[in-house]
Amino acid sequence: MQLSTEGVLALAPDDASAKAARGLVLPAKWPLLGANEAAAWGECQGSGSKPYQTQVDLGGPAFRCSCPSRKFPCKHGLALLLLRAQDASRFTATEPPAWVAEWLASRGEKAQKKEERQQDKAATAAPADPQAAARREDQRWQRITAAGQELQRWLADQLAAGLGALNDERLRGWQTMAARMVDAQAPGLGLGVREAAAGVRDGADWPERTLQRFGLLQLLCEALQRRETLPEPVQADLRSALGWPQDKAEVLAQGEAVADRWTVLGMVMAEREDKLSERRVWLHGQQSGRRAWLLDHAFGGRGFEQAWLGGCSVQATLRFFPGASRLRALSAEAPTAAAAPVWPQVTLADEWRRIAQRISACPWVGLQPLVLPGAVLLRQGEQWLAVADGRALPLQLGAADAWLLLAASGGRPLQLMGEWDGHLLAPLTAWTEGAAAPCWQRGAT
Repeated sequence: MQLSTEGVLALAPDDASAKAARGLVLPAKWPLLGANEAAAWGECQGSGSKPYQTQVDLGGPAFRCSCPSRKFPCKHGLALLLLRAQDASRFTATEPPAWVAEWLASRGEKAQKKEERQQDKAATAAPADPQAAARREDQRWQRITAAGQELQRWLADQLAAGLGALNDERLRGWQTMAARMVDAQAPGLGLGVREAAAGVRDGADWPERTLQRFGLLQLLCEALQRRETLPEPVQADLRSALGWPQDKAEVLAQGEAVADRWTVLGMVMAEREDKLSERRVWLHGQQSGRRAWLLDHAFGGRGFEQAWLGGCSVQATLRFFPGASRLRALSAEAPTAAAAPVWPQVTLADEWRRIAQRISACPWVGLQPLVLPGAVLLRQGEQWLAVADGRALPLQLGAADAWLLLAASGGRPLQLMGEWDGHLLAPLTAWTEGAAAPCWQRGAT
């Protein structure tokens, strides 16, 4: 596995863990460091008399540590990988000690037993009652359709009253409407109303953005009325936009399979409600030229099932969700054998064409991957801009990341990748022409 400092820090469950890990990248704190092709391990001296035993399965990577931290990975696991990324010669090449070998063996046994259980479950699963499932689905569609009709009437009432007359009492009514949509098993409609409410009075152009959100909700309601006449891919996107969960096992079994060497263009983690962590991974296929979006969630600081390192490439088979947008996917296996990235060679015109095609196919996908070739970073008052091909795009970028990105570029053009929401570009990764590794990744220092 090829490691970089930025890629390791991208695995941190939060900024505090990343900062604490950087403070432990001191050889004096690690009296024991060892590694082989499968794993890296070490003993980190903490406040107690007995050092913490830390180990990393490089095939994942997967982590284990004897410290009491509930975060995954903990600061010791991150620090161990940081040391490995900075200077692999510090690690003694030897057979792993018993506490490492036993853990690796147990991981192999668990993986084998899990596969056997899945095979047994598939062989012995009771056949589902298709008629009962069809009745349940029909009942849900009836509730969602009724909710869509109610939402359309509500949207018309809001526009008739005017956005200029909005007050706190009316906004509380927006939250009530959002809750009614969730109760009707249409959480996607509820999310749209909540996002519209959250954007009120946020920036000088909030009325325009609110009307845009209302327009997308209206379009969703109209598509709902015409659902049975829509092409199958559009119906699949409609279900996703409404918040209808997609069976991942079905996607892995039946989704479009694309085997390729995938470069991790960018990765971002966000904290949602109730200690829920969301991770978005953006990939580019070297041979297929496809873009892919992996969306994962983890609760309470626990780790994600798969580990992806920013700024590297892996050979993997992705299974794409059904739909006209052809963007969201799942990885059929855990990524292994990370290698140097193969950055896409694109023009800005190609990038805008890709985005236009995806939006025309599915207007409800809120974020789009965008690569800006030859971008120059500028500051205009408090707003940071990326200028490429004579066009300036406003950036959603904190001051610390902005100054680090400017320092990495040295004022020269660079290749910039980020998430475009139609108004702002949130940069995630930057690299210079011909470079193997990124010169900057969001959140990494």
